Amino acid sequence: MPEISIVLVEPLYEGNVGFAARAMKNFGFTRLVLVNPCALGDEAVARASHARDVLDGAVRMSLEEVFAESDLVVATTGELSRSVCTSMRMPYFTPAEIRTILDGAGGAVSILFGRENWGLNNEEVSRADLICTIPTSEIYPIMNLSHAVAVVCHELADLPRGTYSLAGKIERESLIRHFGLFLERIEHPEYKRANTLLMMRRIFGRTALTTREVSTLHGLLRRAEWHFDHPDGEERQ
Repeated sequence: MPEISIVLVEPLYEGNVGFAARAMKNFGFTRLVLVNPCALGDEAVARASHARDVLDGAVRMSLEEVFAESDLVVATTGELSRSVCTSMRMPYFTPAEIRTILDGAGGAVSILFGRENWGLNNEEVSRADLICTIPTSEIYPIMNLSHAVAVVCHELADLPRGTYSLAGKIERESLIRHFGLFLERIEHPEYKRANTLLMMRRIFGRTALTTREVSTLHGLLRRAEWHFDHPDGEERQ
């Protein structure tokens, strides 16, 4: 992935700048470029929260300088061309598609976000190499600036969800055997047991149980079995 800069072109509200910095850091991006921004004060700092370093490190540049230093420029827009015959905002790509395009790219890439009231103008868009749009509902298609930054950064980052321990075949088979013994204890009709265990196997197969979940199910069965053996309800030693 190339070096990516998030470029806010003439943002009007300092709160949005702070929120944008926060969204960037959420997804691992730190290079914020501001083109003729509004005054930034306490509100921007408050909205940035723990991304104060991204906000404080923001570089102020002219749009000319952004284009001059970028190997590739992506213009984000909610307003699109209605026909392929109108090339100004066509063709356009989703953030996920932009990520795929950038996978093999190098150098410096700048993602332009326009003004809150009317976005990027045609001249600014015409100089971009790619057009990016976030698919939204027709009932309210234009997103808040910082929200748009968050969506694009999320897609570009493509971060893994993390991992946790799933129950393997040995753990699942052990649980199914335990259920088989339990069915005997509760005198589940013998002719139904095989089908019941088959259903349990199918359930466990599609639920992707964690090791902790398997352990808890064993514990519940053991607790019920203990009560079978101690009908007087004496305390467990």
